[in-house]
Amino acid sequence: MGLPVMKEEMLVPAPVVEEAAAAAFLEITGLSKSYGSGKQTTEVLKDINLSIREGEFVAIVGFSGSGKTTLISLIAGLIAADRGEIRLKGQPVAGPGPDRGVVFQNYSLMPWMTVRQNVDLAVNQIFPDISAAERQARTEKYIEMVGLTHAIDRRPAELSGGMRQRVNVARALSANPEILLLDEPLSALDALTRGNLQDEILRIWEQEKKTVILITNDVDEGLLMADRIIPLNPGPGATFGPEFEVRLARPRDRTAMNHDPEFKRLRKEVTEYLMKVGAEQAGDAGNVVPLPKVLPNTSAEYAESLAQLRPGATKDVDVKVLPHYDRYVEFSQVSKIYPTKKGPLTVVEKFDLRMKKGEFVSVIGHSGCGKSTVLSMVAGLNEISEGVVLLDNREIDSAGPDRGIVFQAPSLIPWLSAYDNVALGVEQVYPHASKAERRDIVTHFLSRVGLADAMGKKAAELSNGMKQRVGIARAFALSPKLLLLDEPFGMLDSLTRWELQEVLMDVWSREKLTAMVITHDVDEAILLADRVVMMTNGPRAKVGKILEVDLPRPRSRKMLLEHPDYYRLREELLTFLAECDHA
Repeated sequence: MGLPVMKEEMLVPAPVVEEAAAAAFLEITGLSKSYGSGKQTTEVLKDINLSIREGEFVAIVGFSGSGKTTLISLIAGLIAADRGEIRLKGQPVAGPGPDRGVVFQNYSLMPWMTVRQNVDLAVNQIFPDISAAERQARTEKYIEMVGLTHAIDRRPAELSGGMRQRVNVARALSANPEILLLDEPLSALDALTRGNLQDEILRIWEQEKKTVILITNDVDEGLLMADRIIPLNPGPGATFGPEFEVRLARPRDRTAMNHDPEFKRLRKEVTEYLMKVGAEQAGDAGNVVPLPKVLPNTSAEYAESLAQLRPGATKDVDVKVLPHYDRYVEFSQVSKIYPTKKGPLTVVEKFDLRMKKGEFVSVIGHSGCGKSTVLSMVAGLNEISEGVVLLDNREIDSAGPDRGIVFQAPSLIPWLSAYDNVALGVEQVYPHASKAERRDIVTHFLSRVGLADAMGKKAAELSNGMKQRVGIARAFALSPKLLLLDEPFGMLDSLTRWELQEVLMDVWSREKLTAMVITHDVDEAILLADRVVMMTNGPRAKVGKILEVDLPRPRSRKMLLEHPDYYRLREELLTFLAECDHA
């Protein structure tokens, strides 16, 4: 009776051992890394364990500052671990080597060298023993693979951001690495360029059969590209969260995935997990100081209150019944034309739009379609060539404090504190208020965006996410007639972006401001807006379609993922962008 069982037990382990050996192409065991010394020691990574199969595509997602780049640097052999071990094909990783190709977020190209020369650097170093003709052929092969043969003799300054990143990919691949390490290589690019490079990397991965680790802050990017998604929970002492297997058929199409129940399930699970971890990490904003009852000098109500001090003044005017309420902001046949050597270039042509008071509008379109040009014209920062923009029944012809602006990179004065950066604007708009009232206004909005404990910190000491919070607080503190946001979260990781979107919606709903946001993020456009304005490609860009977002407020990302109309709205925007892309 016992013998057959023994035979069965002896037969089972063999394939399991073979599978384990095949799975251990890259093996990370008990990896930990700290920076600093003594009381200043910060443990960045703690007990990291990971096993990757040969040819597998793994995406690691996480928060900014969670240690993702430290992990890539450890695998690349650029820094040493405090504890633990990394083995590639069974051999310990003890330093950098050509068996690992690394592409970082920053381009790291030699600015005085051409595309060919930048790739030659790697080829000449790794393959010194092959002939010059073979080295040249290898360089040209990988430059052609990333679609840059036409730019082979250009220098980095002559290339777009996407093209520079392609050079980085070509250089990494030309060394014939065993594994490709991609550290957020696409996060600084616009949506269209990012999508094109995602497709390029996937094509190369299929063709070269490389093992790939992609560090990303974009859940959709992980779902499009990877076999597995692994969250890296934030530190100190960052550790891996649960793994998510991506069992979606390849090749994967962005628009088609929108209909796939498995895509929706995975997307919801990964997003909700990251949101849960983010909520646990979020600090308490503290008690928010109430706003004093004082009007900004840019408001119609303030002008009306001054008028009432004059003899014969009438009672208050209810702004909601003014004849221009439904066209509180009006773009009428607005065009922007630039002179060029070849003649006038029309970037935006006959842009028409009406916005209600208190409405939130998103403007979406591919890079270069004129979105930011439209916003800069209504901001008064860029002269209108033709047409007119009206705000509260007054023509816009210059910049003014009645429009609050939040750019992608907030323009803070680095040597001033967060408090003082907001106070500068408040003093302009509330010169009639008391010092205590102005202090309460600044404190209220900085607390509202979660900076109650960081008001005294200088702008130079703040993270990118915190700087953007200051920018949002400053814009709201001006109580503008129109809030303008130009891709305000484009430089932030997904989780910080989600958090600040929530902050923005919370403050906007309380203040009832009229707002326009420029974005290339489909989900952001739907989450924030009452309507989404889709712009056609430039030049001669105009309003292509307008999508009504009839979803209940207040909104949250979790609510969107569960709402039956969300994926229908998402598909309409994706389809429009795909059609513009093909055009």
